[in-house]
Amino acid sequence: MTIALTHFRSEQYQDQAVSRFMGLVLLTALAGLQLAHFSWLYLDREWVTTLPYRMTLFAVAPAFFLFSLPLLRPQAMSPRRHALLGHAAPVLLAPLLPADWALPLAFCIGAGYLLWLGHRLFALRHERANFPLEISLLGGVFAIAIGVSLLGLVQAALPDKLFFSLYATAIGLAFFLVQTTLGLRPQLSAEVRETVQVAYATSTLNSVDCDAAVATLERLMAVERLYMNPELSLSSLAEQLGLSPHQLSELLNTRLGKGFSRYLREQRIAAAKAMLCAEPSASVLSVGLNVGFTSQSNFYEAFREIEGMPPGQFRKLQGKDRPAR
Repeated sequence: MTIALTHFRSEQYQDQAVSRFMGLVLLTALAGLQLAHFSWLYLDREWVTTLPYRMTLFAVAPAFFLFSLPLLRPQAMSPRRHALLGHAAPVLLAPLLPADWALPLAFCIGAGYLLWLGHRLFALRHERANFPLEISLLGGVFAIAIGVSLLGLVQAALPDKLFFSLYATAIGLAFFLVQTTLGLRPQLSAEVRETVQVAYATSTLNSVDCDAAVATLERLMAVERLYMNPELSLSSLAEQLGLSPHQLSELLNTRLGKGFSRYLREQRIAAAKAMLCAEPSASVLSVGLNVGFTSQSNFYEAFREIEGMPPGQFRKLQGKDRPAR
């Protein structure tokens, strides 16, 4: 519920409706599994042996794949109807399978999707400097998923409720790691998508004077303060620079080592820090809105992500550091 409300907002997934929808489907499926686990482990209700449980189990891996696909392959088109039906096939076939086949087969399918994810992430190993802590945390989620897949293959050999206890614990731990990762970097999905676009693309900057473009970008931010426009987008900023959106994205990643989302947040936070110190009577919310954020929650998330503390605490610390007159 927390991840759904704080992370899967429409502004976090602009032009990524499929990814956002499948992320919510994934959360719903995992929540359904956890409810069945709780009922079996604590209430002795055998929901884990029912057809809805098996169908939900088969839905997890395809939902995760379709959530990840637009992020890790942004150049790919949205899946066509026949492709979506292909990924839904395990769910549709679950009622036809013997119950004792369902769990091992579901985890075999999940392992196949995990191999695809591992391949995509390995191809991005050169970009790990941009996401060192986040990759470590998500690597923990990946390790948990592999461990659960292996356990699923020998589930029948484990004593009584042990497998479901371990599986429920693994899902809970994975949720905790994901929530921690998103708390540290709320815009992670957008930044990963921008990084992947550059990593997999042929350079589009061969005919661009990159030094001049960076200088113009710095002037637009320092003098014209374009960051104050809450509607500023990659496309509109690229137009100001006479570049295509992809060229600007590549320029930011190759020359400044960050994506557009991160760059824009840093510009706004730098301006907010100056305002917090220069205008002590201004409310924190008014400062955030003045520098281009659209809501208090977005401002607080970005400030905490970049400065490691909320803006109010930053203002108090700066006030204490000022010499008395």
